[in-house]
Order: sequence, then structure tokens, then C-alpha cells
Amino acid sequence: MTDPHKRNLAVAGGALLASSATLVCCVLPAALISLGAGAALIGLLSAIPQLVWLSQHKHWVFAVAGLVLAISGYITWRARTLPCPADPMAAHACRRLRSATAILCFAALAVFFLGVLFAYLL
Repeated sequence: MTDPHKRNLAVAGGALLASSATLVCCVLPAALISLGAGAALIGLLSAIPQLVWLSQHKHWVFAVAGLVLAISGYITWRARTLPCPADPMAAHACRRLRSATAILCFAALAVFFLGVLFAYLL
């Protein structure tokens, strides 16, 4: 991947994946319990016992997700001034990649703060 815009898109996707771990550890169990699906949660935990580890170590999950999110935000912020090619088709693709990266970063940030809301505030 030599194109910095494609690399930035991959980093933003990684940030979204890392912040999704906060949803799995904290939001999913709370949502299932509040919906009255405690039996479904027990079945899920028996099928995927690693979810218990994520919940027990939620501080580390949030720290890693926050670090990846901060790195992704920094890289996206620095890439906002990178030049796009002069070719109209390549310039259009460059602008689309730039906007897709920004959307992924904001989605990852929203997911992260939703996880913080459920894990620490509610």
C-alpha cells in the first residue's frame, strides 16, 4: 500500500474494529440484559467464553481502543492536506477515500464513546 489515502483508510478501519471491542465487552451484555434476553447472553457466553475476559479487562480494552483511535485521528488529521493527483478520475477517487476515512474515524469515535457511556457512566 503505497498510497497514503488507502493506508489511512485501513488505519481508520482498524480504529473502528478496535472501538467495536468496547461494544462487545460492555454494551452487548447491558443491552441483552435490559431487553430481557439474559438467557441469550448466557448462551453467547458459553459459546464465546472470551467475552468474559474482555469484560474483566475492560480498562485495557478501552486503553488500546483509545490509543488506536488517537493514532488514527492523528494520521487522518495530517493527511487532510496531502495533495490529490491532477488526473480528474484519480482526484475524485482521492477525495472519496479522504471522505471515507473521515467517516470511519467519526464512526469509530462514536462507537468508542457509546462504549464509555455504557461501561463507566450508566
